Amino acid sequence: MTGSPHIPPSQGAVPSTEGVHFALFSEHARQVELCLFESDKTATETRRLHMDRGPDHLWTRWVPDLKPGCLYGFRVFGPYAPDQGHRFNPSKVLADPYGRLLGRMPKWNRRWHSLSSGLKEESVSNMRPDGADNADCAPLCRVVDPEFDWQGDRLPNTPWAETILYETHVKGFTRQHPDIPPSLRGTFAGLASEPAIAHLKSLGVTAVELLPVHQGAEEQRLVHSQLTNYWNYNSLLFFAPDLRLAATGDPIREFREMVLSLHEAGLEVILDVVYNHTVEGDARGPTLCFRGIDNRTYYRLDPENPAQYENITGCGNTMNFSHAQVRQLALDSLRYWVTDMHVDGFRFDLGVVLGRDENGFSTDAAFFQAVHADPVLSQVKLIAEPWDLGHEGYQVARFPDGWSEWNDQYRQTARRFWLGAPDHVGLMARRLAGSGDFYQPQNRPPRTSVNYITCHDGFTLQDLVSYQRKHNEANGEHNRDGNNDNASCNHGIEGATRKPEILKRRTRHMKNLMATLLLSLGTPMISGGDELRRTQRGNNNAYCQDNSTSWYDWHLDHGKQEFLEFTRRLIQLRKSSPIFQRDRFLTGETDPDSGLKDVAWLKPDGTEMEETDWHDPEMRTLACLFTCPNVNQTLLARGSILLLMNADREECLWNLPSLPLDGNWEVLLNTETIENRLQTLHPADTLYPLAAHTLAVLQWN
Repeated sequence: MTGSPHIPPSQGAVPSTEGVHFALFSEHARQVELCLFESDKTATETRRLHMDRGPDHLWTRWVPDLKPGCLYGFRVFGPYAPDQGHRFNPSKVLADPYGRLLGRMPKWNRRWHSLSSGLKEESVSNMRPDGADNADCAPLCRVVDPEFDWQGDRLPNTPWAETILYETHVKGFTRQHPDIPPSLRGTFAGLASEPAIAHLKSLGVTAVELLPVHQGAEEQRLVHSQLTNYWNYNSLLFFAPDLRLAATGDPIREFREMVLSLHEAGLEVILDVVYNHTVEGDARGPTLCFRGIDNRTYYRLDPENPAQYENITGCGNTMNFSHAQVRQLALDSLRYWVTDMHVDGFRFDLGVVLGRDENGFSTDAAFFQAVHADPVLSQVKLIAEPWDLGHEGYQVARFPDGWSEWNDQYRQTARRFWLGAPDHVGLMARRLAGSGDFYQPQNRPPRTSVNYITCHDGFTLQDLVSYQRKHNEANGEHNRDGNNDNASCNHGIEGATRKPEILKRRTRHMKNLMATLLLSLGTPMISGGDELRRTQRGNNNAYCQDNSTSWYDWHLDHGKQEFLEFTRRLIQLRKSSPIFQRDRFLTGETDPDSGLKDVAWLKPDGTEMEETDWHDPEMRTLACLFTCPNVNQTLLARGSILLLMNADREECLWNLPSLPLDGNWEVLLNTETIENRLQTLHPADTLYPLAAHTLAVLQWN
């Protein structure tokens, strides 16, 4: 290695008191040059240094007397042979895959492309490399000082069974909050502010699941349409927090201070991470990093035509997790965010990609084995989006032990049940009970199922009950994008209305869905803003709407405030009862000590459901009697919960069951009646009227 015998264990730029060590992996390169820049305004590099090839295809260079803050990139030389999978082009300065901080904010430029006719309809194999130098517009990286005083940060370590996830966007949550200082809105510092944390704490959630914060870049189509990739599922640097989410020029410090503040409030931080593809897009996309460093290593190529990519992500390319370097990159990135940035877990976008090799998806894939064996990563929360767009891409319940999964079957079942769909009572019971039909055969606990009604992708909860169809015209794709199958209902008028009866039906529908979510076994995830009745005006794919369509509206009228209070009460009910924090599946068997069952599924007459009832397509009512376990898991009558669900068009009279201990049924909530009008106590063996399309929760006391 030029200049020093010391080789740090890490790829990327590693500073010390004497200088900076640089290391870059490229298996197929013939030559690599380190490019140093004076500033982000410099049109070309001021120094270009040869890097030495060492073992394991690692190119290294030691630069004495260099300090944190310096800007750098790489020029990588090698064959330009798209038909063999190689796209080397030394006229392009490339970002460091291990870069900790972006040094120049990328603005789309034609010279990002490595193809001479990259935008024309021509065979990629026949295109010549573009010789235009991009040094003045390349997305450089900046060497950073890793030191930070964590002030004795203590991770909340919330048990899975007690976890309540809140999916949100850093900018969307904070951009319009009137109590957050204007200079902090839309940033990590804004999410760390007292008003933001106060809302999360008063709501009662235990973890924020942040939409991607890795450094991203804009896409050509969106730039030309004057739009932006707001969701940021478009990563450029897997180690760097996005500059656009920082109030200061130091997003690393700002992100760490945000984590520290959230931890002090007892809130965990889960990152939505996108390792399945990159911002470089398809074969005609820009060359910013991986494509120019070693295209054949980093991407899955079409075996019949290596000039093209296997696009099983729908985003133009797919990271190649069959290669050890790609797995190492992802593992090192994850470990960095845990050890250096103190995050508490990850949600993996299109997680099936991570478990694919040339033979398809496997639970025993090398990446999963490495995570399981890692003493750091095996201890954090791991959540998979268990699908991609490839062959056999739907892999719900196929991820390894220790992982949780987004359960889209929960979403679809709950939505359709409350629309009165036939043949859904049995499905709804399974989802309420933690989806044991999926996860119990693998001996995975109920928390494996991440239950949700809505998420960032799709209608908000308010829009789900206000729109019959999507309205995505603002996305510039003639309303072709977004899902057409939403299981939504507008209750008589498409979109906004002031008609009291329609507003009442919509509110009750929303309450039914939110109550179902928060009173089911499994791990609930609230889509941020649903508690505020946030609307996107019918847009169910607002990925490019960095505006009031996506930003939370914090001006709460009476209806919004009332629904917020309703959601808070539900969360407190969930937290107060051990019924909903079980780490074992329900059995329906009689406990020999108490003579009680942990769950009984009841018909309106109070008798237990029979096999024929489960298969009755016209059945649209369901009652669940959950008995309460004590610390020794012995079942107790007192504290038992009776959940009544009527998705029918007519009122239903429920015969309230009796329990061995003297007491009464106390009505904790009824989605048809406001709280101060509840008749709170009802004796056993009396009839309880439940209005059409209504849910009620009663407790035995």
